[in-house]
Amino acid sequence: MRHTEFWSRLEHALGRAYAGAWASQYVMGDLGGRTAEEALDAGVPPKEVWASVWRALDLPATER
Repeated sequence: MRHTEFWSRLEHALGRAYAGAWASQYVMGDLGGRTAEEALDAGVPPKEVWASVWRALDLPATER
């Protein structure tokens, strides 16, 4: 997964207006206590970050 796909999926799940704010504010334990944005900036693969987001948002399996 590329960063562009990650952001596209997040915008689809949360809406364009809220996705960026959520990614920069919501801290996830399985990302080492980082936000999605911090994890991506630290070099965590987008696929791994998306898996954490998917669990945190309790999205349906079709969004995995």
